[in-house]
Amino acid sequence: MIEILKRTDLPRARKAGALVADILQAVRSRSEVGTNLLEIDAWTRSMIVDAGAVSCYVDYEPSFGRGPFGHYICTSVNDAVLHGCPRDHALADGDLLTLDLAVSLGGVVADSAISFVVGQSARPDDLALIDATERALQAGIAAAGPGARIGDLSHAIGTVLDEAGYQVSTDFGGHGVGTTMHQDPHIPNKGRAGRGYTLRPGLLLALEPWVMADTDRLVTDDDGWTLRSVTGCRTAHSEHTIAITDDGAEILTLPTR
Repeated sequence: MIEILKRTDLPRARKAGALVADILQAVRSRSEVGTNLLEIDAWTRSMIVDAGAVSCYVDYEPSFGRGPFGHYICTSVNDAVLHGCPRDHALADGDLLTLDLAVSLGGVVADSAISFVVGQSARPDDLALIDATERALQAGIAAAGPGARIGDLSHAIGTVLDEAGYQVSTDFGGHGVGTTMHQDPHIPNKGRAGRGYTLRPGLLLALEPWVMADTDRLVTDDDGWTLRSVTGCRTAHSEHTIAITDDGAEILTLPTR
């Protein structure tokens, strides 16, 4: 299903996006050496509840996962890149952590992800991974607007990742959002310009470039959810929810502080 929201829905989408962004930044600021992933999940739950929002993850049970996700945020560490299931694990200095969060507020969903290095021992290769996903995300956003096609966004994202020297997987990618979390259209992180669905005002999209340092192959963890690089290499993932407007693309998941 491709859902087109009304202009009157945009203020609610902005509030949902700001909430997601602010929670991610709050969790990032508190994530340090020794922080347990289950603590992060508990902090996130508290902030979602306090805001009167609803988690998109707790009861989420898609075909690619095993049973309901059961947690409030995805915490992917080092070789984990997507759908990282919080577990009893304390972060170490130099860990590369990705936080991915989607919530519904006022009946509208926003979805975002950030990657960063915990502590003081950031590896240059890790910072390059993160930078590539962030630049690819901005390229995808710049290509979005009324009249653009999904392939234009995919091509922009994939070009940045290709030029950075990473292999690009199209197993998982961006997607439409609205009153539910995962909707059509699917937005691969690589594609041909001029192809696919034509964007129109009222469409909300979550763009999410992700890469692994030396492979494009994934393996599913024993928890049935966490997706890791098959080689054990480091990974990174960046995501924003945007609204297609008459004037272009508006980023909804920017922090307010």
